[in-house]
Amino acid sequence: MQGSGQIIRVIIVSFLIALFLGPVVIPVLKRLKVGQSIREEGPKSHYSKSGTPTMGGIIILLAALIAIATSGYYTQEIWAVMFFIFGFGFIGFLDDYIKVVLKRNLGLRAYQKILGQVVFAVLLALYGSKYSVNGTKLVIPFANAVIDLGVLYIPFVVFVILGTVNAVNLTDGLDGLNTGVTLIVMATFSLITNSLRDTNAIYGGIAIVSAAVTGACLGFLRHNANPAKVFMGDTGSLALGGAVSAVAVLSNMVLLIPIIGGIYFAEALSVIIQVLHYKRTKRRIFKMAPLHHHFEMCGWKETKVVGVFWIVTVILAFIGIYSI
Repeated sequence: MQGSGQIIRVIIVSFLIALFLGPVVIPVLKRLKVGQSIREEGPKSHYSKSGTPTMGGIIILLAALIAIATSGYYTQEIWAVMFFIFGFGFIGFLDDYIKVVLKRNLGLRAYQKILGQVVFAVLLALYGSKYSVNGTKLVIPFANAVIDLGVLYIPFVVFVILGTVNAVNLTDGLDGLNTGVTLIVMATFSLITNSLRDTNAIYGGIAIVSAAVTGACLGFLRHNANPAKVFMGDTGSLALGGAVSAVAVLSNMVLLIPIIGGIYFAEALSVIIQVLHYKRTKRRIFKMAPLHHHFEMCGWKETKVVGVFWIVTVILAFIGIYSI
């Protein structure tokens, strides 16, 4: 119960900090005129969102950091996860800063963004191979077993990290969508790792930092839910992708990401399918990619798409919990 009490306290603290940071940070972002640009080819219903402050991911980062710093629970794995959250978040911050402050529409060039992600992905994979719960072994969902990847661990995990970070980024396209989905995913990781904390102390640290991100997302959702007062930007979406990746790697539950993070997987897959099919046939399978925009173009209201995706994530979370 002590572990559960710590988790609840961290969630509450990070939630309250994110809740109260909104009225402080959002006016500052407005004064800096860091407004979101809306794609002309996007759904027409999004045009009204033009100028909404972005880079709100700063709120999530600060809330999680302060909650951890005041938790009194400091372990190596906690600070390792926070390092990678801020590392990927920094790449997103640079991209946002160049786009909305320096007014360069493309932000970081694609190769620059990927290079930065590769650096942190390799560092995370190397760290995981030495300091995760089971080294180069990965938990196999539903099998009650692990598989040792050995020399294949680094390249496989780097691939998963890059895929996860960019899939989480793609999921950030509707008010509250990415925030809510990641809230559920991180809460699930916190529950699973907390239930295993007696088997290895590392799980306890992972549960705490997962709880901090969960609470931060919950507080940020108050400002990001439809109609959004602020967007997280790449600052937030890449940071959250780093959070999901880091807790999965250090808990050796990388293979759990496609299950509880099924929405991320579907969003990324829809883009890949769309691009490959269009290059071959000059025709589109989806009315628009990522997948959430397809449903919007089919006539679904934005709030319905978000609600359905949240519900699907909750169902997948229960499946993920059952699989361990």
